[in-house]
Order: sequence, then C-alpha cells, then structure tokens
Amino acid sequence: MKIDEDSSDAIRELINIGVGRAAGLLNEMTGTHIRLNVPEVHFVEFSDLLHDTSLLESDRLSAVTLRFSGAFSGISMLVFPPESAALLITTLTGEEIDEPELDALRIETLNEVGNIVNNAVMGSIMNVLNEHLTYSMPMYLEGDITQILDTGRAGSYQWVILAISKFILEDLDIIGNILMIFEIGALDTLLERIHETTVNIR
Repeated sequence: MKIDEDSSDAIRELINIGVGRAAGLLNEMTGTHIRLNVPEVHFVEFSDLLHDTSLLESDRLSAVTLRFSGAFSGISMLVFPPESAALLITTLTGEEIDEPELDALRIETLNEVGNIVNNAVMGSIMNVLNEHLTYSMPMYLEGDITQILDTGRAGSYQWVILAISKFILEDLDIIGNILMIFEIGALDTLLERIHETTVNIR
C-alpha cells in the first residue's frame, strides 16, 4: 500500500485536532493544565508492531483499548510504559504510586484518560469524513503488545497508524503512543475517503 504525502499530512492533522479536543476535555476533568501534542506519526505493518519492541519503547505496557467497527474496523489504543502511566496518574491525582501494579481507582483514572483520547482522535476523523463507528467499552490491559491484543484475531490486522503523543503538564513531558490498528483493507478505505473528502473540499 502506498501512502502519499497528502494523505499522511491529512491524517496527522486530523489526529492533532483530536488530541487538541482531548486536552481540553482533560483540563476540564482534572483542573490541571494539560497540553497534548503529536510530534510524529508513522505507518507500520501490524507484523512489525508485534516483533519490533523498539517501536513502543518498552516490552511491558499499560494500555487502554477501544474497539471500533463500521466503515473502518480495528482497535484504537493509548499505550504507556508502566512508569509513564504511573507518573501521569500521580500528576493528575496527587497520589504517589509506590508499587508498579495499579489499583482499581488508579486504573479507572487511566481508563478515563484513554477513553477521552481514543474517542477524541477517532471522532475527529469520523466527523470530517461524515462516517459513524460503533465502539466497545474501553478496557485497561497490561503486558506486552501480544498479550494486550487478541492474538487469535491477529491475522485480521494489517496496518497500524502510530502517533507518538506527548502529555505536557506541570513541567513534565510524559510520552505515550496512540495506535490505530486497522483490519485488512480498512486503512485503504480510510485513505480513499480522506482523498475523496479532500478533493470535494477543494
């Protein structure tokens, strides 16, 4: 699949619109000034995501996943190394985390953050394309990427949009990753719709 520069720029812009909305919602929810930006967006094959751990900077991950289906099907995920997840929760709640395991209340906090970011990013894309998706309930999971994903369905996934996101709050830069994992053919459909919409706008 060939991804031209215009399509790449359009997806990057839509993701940035989504994270801007997410930052505004998180500010309202927490009362903490949060800036959220996406300095890099990459397109990688799903098989590379599973086998190249350097893409996500950590073997063990804390993730909030959101399945979507409709015109495009797949999984949206907000993923952190555990230490970054703990730092984000500590900064948002003021509670120090001594143990690597997160309790139910802290998991709920991270789940809410992930749900806001995932919905805002997917929503920004769908609003521009005038499409509707059905979403599952958000789910918090820990482990390596193969444990987090349903490996039984791995054969149905093809392409991944990897957006390296940066949460900037209280002089801290907390790096996470937004992943959009598309089932076979779904990214091609998305790019076609983006091209059609861009042409119509012009």
